[in-house]
Amino acid sequence: MKTILMLTIWAMGFVHEPNQVFNTNLNVTVRDEAGNTVSGASLKLFRKEDDYLKEVNPIAEGVSDEKGMVKLKKLEPIAYWVLVRKDDKDNAGGGEMIGKLEENKLNKVTIVIQ
Repeated sequence: MKTILMLTIWAMGFVHEPNQVFNTNLNVTVRDEAGNTVSGASLKLFRKEDDYLKEVNPIAEGVSDEKGMVKLKKLEPIAYWVLVRKDDKDNAGGGEMIGKLEENKLNKVTIVIQ
């Protein structure tokens, strides 16, 4: 009996669970100046400030859902420039750059448009 138990414990040492792989993701919540979530806002994410200023070469785009959320997946863990617009409101003049994303994590940021 002890032998079977010892062999079972020994064999379990060779069974490895696969490592879970997490992507670097970003959830952006869009709010207005009163703090209300904004649905239907367009978002563009840029790698470089020059691209942001010229509004060219976005690396990701999305539209906020009914909860004001835009979900972006499989991003590099770097800092990004972000432009959010709806009608005559945007985030220009503040909140254009988001800090470096944490690798293999779900990062969250709130952007205020006015």
